[in-house]
Amino acid sequence: MRKINIPIFVSHQGCPNDCIFCNQKKITGVYKKEKWEEIREKISSYIKSAPNECEIEISFFGGSFTGIDFDEQNMYLDIANEFLYDKRIKGIRLSTRPDYINDKILKNLKEKNVTAIELGVQSMNDRVLDMNKRGLKCIDTINASNLIKEYGFELGLQMMVGMYGSDYDEDINTAKELIKLKPHCVRIYPTVVIKETELYDLYKCKAFVPYTLEKAVTVCSKLLMMFEENNIKVIRLGLMASDEINEKTVFGPYHSSFRELCESYILYNEIRDEVKKNKYGENINIYCNKKNISKIIGNKRCNINKLKDEFGFKNINIIAEKTDKMFDIKNSHS
Repeated sequence: MRKINIPIFVSHQGCPNDCIFCNQKKITGVYKKEKWEEIREKISSYIKSAPNECEIEISFFGGSFTGIDFDEQNMYLDIANEFLYDKRIKGIRLSTRPDYINDKILKNLKEKNVTAIELGVQSMNDRVLDMNKRGLKCIDTINASNLIKEYGFELGLQMMVGMYGSDYDEDINTAKELIKLKPHCVRIYPTVVIKETELYDLYKCKAFVPYTLEKAVTVCSKLLMMFEENNIKVIRLGLMASDEINEKTVFGPYHSSFRELCESYILYNEIRDEVKKNKYGENINIYCNKKNISKIIGNKRCNINKLKDEFGFKNINIIAEKTDKMFDIKNSHS
């Protein structure tokens, strides 16, 4: 069934400080708080255009929702509740900081029919958190995650890779620690440098070097497999493209199709391992589901070119067929 998300941005509201990598206005593309009537009209418009057979979720993103004034939180949520008569709406989702979770907050969110809470964790290393001026500790994430699950909310966790002061091993360790918390889903964001941030100043004086796109893909591909092996859904991999966030406005490993690059990298390595285990001629056919063709070919045909260079293939034909397999390789006699 098709799932539709109605995004309501509470840009930078509720945040107690500016993390060194953060410029919320550019990240969300929102420069002013959405007015109550605008929010009401936005939700109504989405609902009217949504197909009958779908699941809809109203989502409050951009800031730290539970850090907003309590009355203002309830005003947002009351508007969302006006539309719960529509049976297609399956829940209300919001994002916040781990240190802005307690019993009082969760009781209120439960009464207001919130179903899912995402925490901006970013790292499970206190040193890295301090260097990035997050203003919280790993224990805050552990306590908040456990409390959210006790109250019966769906738990989502958000992490970053390649942060200032972090590295490959720390990124992997953060993923391992998040897996221990057994969230329902995660989001993974490569650290990019955005202008008008403290991280940009560090970047200009070469105190911070962001991951290359290739390294970010390598790390995030590993994380994607780790989470999926533990039945944790990765609902976002890479920053969402917007007018304010694109290849020309940020420095570092940004790509508008970052997830596909990661999935393509995983498929390439699986194909490579399969080729190494078997003997094939100079020409091969790779059969796959239609949806995987572009991933197997790779960005700018990089996967095909690498396979030819390493194994000496003259021709590699990608053939679509109805199959549940990721791919199947056979010799080609044409």
